[in-house]
Formats: sequence, C-alpha cells, structure tokens
Amino acid sequence: MLESKTLTVQEEGELCYITIPAFEKTGLVRHCFTTRLGGVSPEPYGMNLGISGADAPENVRRNYERIAYAIGSFPGNLVVSAQVHGTEILRVGVLDRGKGVVFPREMEAIDGLITDRSQVGLVTIHADCVPLFFLDPRRKAIGLAHAGWRGTVGKIGAKMIRRMQEDFGSDPADLLTAIGPSIGPCCFEVGEDVAQQFESVFMDQRAELIRPAKSSGKFYVDLWEANRQTMLSEGVLPEHITVTDLCTACHSDVFHSHRKTKSPGRMAAILELI
Repeated sequence: MLESKTLTVQEEGELCYITIPAFEKTGLVRHCFTTRLGGVSPEPYGMNLGISGADAPENVRRNYERIAYAIGSFPGNLVVSAQVHGTEILRVGVLDRGKGVVFPREMEAIDGLITDRSQVGLVTIHADCVPLFFLDPRRKAIGLAHAGWRGTVGKIGAKMIRRMQEDFGSDPADLLTAIGPSIGPCCFEVGEDVAQQFESVFMDQRAELIRPAKSSGKFYVDLWEANRQTMLSEGVLPEHITVTDLCTACHSDVFHSHRKTKSPGRMAAILELI
C-alpha cells in the first residue's frame, strides 16, 4: 500500500486519503488530499470529485459526502471554484458554503481560496497539479491553491501569502504550509518552451529545478521545489514547509493522473477551520 515519509496515509475501509502531520498537530483544521480509492463512481472515475465531466452528478455528490464525513465535515460546508490554471485568489465566507457541491458553482476562474471563517471548507481540484496548503495558527486563517505549471511560474504561492498578509495580518514566519501529492520531478516532462519559462522566473534555482530528459529537447521540472522556493522567498520558515514525496504519476493506481493514464477522474484538496 501507499507509504510516505512526510505525509500520513489514512485508510477507512476502501476509502484512502492523505493528511499533513503538522496541520493535524494544531487541532485547528480538518483537511485532506483525496485519492482515487473509495468512491461510488464506476471506473475509471472511482473517488471522483471533479464538478465538471461525464461522471454522473449524483455520484460526485455522494463522493463529496463520503470524504466530507470521513474528515468530520459536511458537504454543505465546502466551497468549489472553477479553476483555469491561473493565479486569481478569492476570499470566501459563510455565505459561500456549499457552492459547487450542494448549490450551483458561482466562482469562475479562481485558483486560490482563503478564509478566516470556521466551517468554510476550501476545495481545489487536481489530477497531477500541485495542491498548496496554508495555515496561520496565530490569526486562525487558511488558504488553498491549485498550482499547475502555469500557476507555479506565476508564483500563486507568493500571491497567496501576500493576500493572507493583507486580509488577515498574517506573518509569513507563522505560516504552516504544505505541498501536497502531485506529479513529481521524476515524471513532469516538458518541452524547451516551458523549461525556459521556469528558467526565466527561477534564475537562481534553475540548476535545482530543471534537468535534461532522455528525449531530445525535453526536460524534467521539479514543481515541488519550485513552489518550496517561492514560499521561502516570501518568508515562510523551512521547517514550516511540508513537501510531499508522493508522485501522482508514479502511483496512478492510487491517484488520478492526467499525464500518466489520462484519467477522467479528479482528486480534491480540502482545508477547513474547525
């Protein structure tokens, strides 16, 4: 079964999801990153939490119920936006609860959510892209972001930290952050055009982030380290950053992976203040 040195694998019957030890220790949040295991949807969907797609909406709602109840939340607490691989961030509150799950989804072109309200469950949707978790235990505020390669180059992690500073008075040194399961440096292969964008944005770290692939004109890019470097540059302490060791492409039997299997299913990152 799945093992991690930095994250906790939780199993409840057929249901399997991932939690962050540093977040669990605070007692301030309910959270998880889901897998493809334990859902009601037929294969190849399984535990599918994608709002749009060919899976039956009733199946998706039941999947949200399963994971919400498993972490001690309710489907009506959750907030889901439409993501576009951008860097727009939205502050949500109690009036947004349930949007995208039990009510129509109203938020378009949003890849980052923040709140300081309890029982407002932030949700981002993934199938290889990087989930970024943020918790300010002092101000009791949270953030969650969807960072694909475009969001990583656009430094959505930095924008999240700055928004939490502006909206909640967060000190980056207080923040606990995590980089969740996603495609790893072992599998994220890109062309020269994408590699050049990373090189131009991460000039000082380019040697750590980019390495040639076996295929001519192809490169491997480390999205995990790129996002970690972004957090460090904004003042997050190294010991406050949890970095995944779970590659969704390597473990496509456990995770939905668009790159590896073209899976139509989607996973969710969920973060909610108690």
